[in-house]
Amino acid sequence: MPDLFKPPVPDASRPIVRWNQLYGSSAALALAEAAAADARPWVVVEPDSRSLERRRAELQFFAPAGLRLLSLPDWEVLPYDQFSPHADIVSERLLTLAELPTWRRGILLVTADTLLQRLPPRAYVAGRSFTLAVGDTLALDAFRARLVEAGYASVSQVGGPGEFALRGSLLDVFPMGTDTPLRIDLFDDQIEAIRRFDPQTQRSRDTLPSVRLLPAREIPLDGDAVRAFRRRWRQRFEGDPTRSPLYRGVSEGLAPPGIEFWLPLFHDETATLFDYLPGDAVLADTAEFGQALDRSWEGIGQRYEERRHDIERPLLGPTELFVEPGDVRNAIARFPRVEISNFKAEEERSGVIVNFPTAAPREFRLDARAEQPLAPLEAFLAEHPGRVLLAADSPGRREVLADMLRAAGRKAVAVDGWQRFVASDARLSLAVAPELAGLTLLDPPVAVLSESQLFGTRARQERRRRKSAADPAAILRDLQTLTAGA
Repeated sequence: MPDLFKPPVPDASRPIVRWNQLYGSSAALALAEAAAADARPWVVVEPDSRSLERRRAELQFFAPAGLRLLSLPDWEVLPYDQFSPHADIVSERLLTLAELPTWRRGILLVTADTLLQRLPPRAYVAGRSFTLAVGDTLALDAFRARLVEAGYASVSQVGGPGEFALRGSLLDVFPMGTDTPLRIDLFDDQIEAIRRFDPQTQRSRDTLPSVRLLPAREIPLDGDAVRAFRRRWRQRFEGDPTRSPLYRGVSEGLAPPGIEFWLPLFHDETATLFDYLPGDAVLADTAEFGQALDRSWEGIGQRYEERRHDIERPLLGPTELFVEPGDVRNAIARFPRVEISNFKAEEERSGVIVNFPTAAPREFRLDARAEQPLAPLEAFLAEHPGRVLLAADSPGRREVLADMLRAAGRKAVAVDGWQRFVASDARLSLAVAPELAGLTLLDPPVAVLSESQLFGTRARQERRRRKSAADPAAILRDLQTLTAGA
């Protein structure tokens, strides 16, 4: 990977390194370069879910092939909510939790909320995962019962993670941690083929030699777990437990909405993310992290006070369900750290301090209806001494930009990523890189201009709104958020 920053990293002699003057997307470039050159895993802590998604998109653009990117998003529901996390979020979380025990190199993205959450113990995901391979013997009745115990829902047609459908000698299942469902063909009781398929058309795609099935939830619903939940509920809460729909639902082997906020009642003990992390992990956070941590803890306390008097949904206390910010800070202090800031730092602070040669991205506000739509960009290209990459949000938007450039008599070379751009010598290039904030390097002089710089953030937000309107999962999450807020 071309190394433009050569960022210093923490070690035993300098456990804290401060990266400063990182404007726009330059922090993601520094993180990608550092993690690519380091044999240790990196954990990047973002203040909220929106920041995590933006950082993930930036890292996917800057990171070289082979650098593993993992994400452990928060549940994206309010504390003590009456909604469960969306199945896509649970799927991603379970995949990450399953991989962390053997994770040795790459970048893990988490939010401040995730650091506060108590998680299922490490043995839970590993102990309730299993592998199916072509040629294995599969007893359908026993396997169906095993899927139900793992939290999978029996449906007539599979459409989302955590669902399965049994039709004769065909078993359709959408494993957690995957982005497509699988169709398992059986000949008698032997697995003849495992194929991916399209849930919309139901057409089969490529074949796989094997597949790993993760549990469908972070809480177990088998008979032993249900009995343990009932026992702990009676020990923890006074009164008649059958008055609670939560207690009745779990007793029937169901997962009532919001049951995740009673997770400690399903496990003998809980874990935190720090229990999953390798001991040599490097943690990187921004100046907003501490404020986000305290703000989240304050919100947890407020939600608890608002809802703790509901006798049908008796709540676990904040310290039973979450980790206090002081304990999170103590745990973080045990790891080598990088503190990231977009301000220029003076040398009075202790530790290793570096000010990177970057500048704040500027806005151009191109107007396709103007007489000279590219005039602001033309002025920038005339004064910029180095190379420029225009980053479009999608292939379609890239073609729009290419047409505008051709109309103005300019030609941009299309590249398929950051590495190709850096390795080339083209003066002006075009790439697809959604969610970038823009990048201006002073030495060497390189600029990456994002769509939000070229057309303004309002235009991008409107396109994102139209895209979300066509996404049923996004609509459901928006409705849950609005209802919870009401």
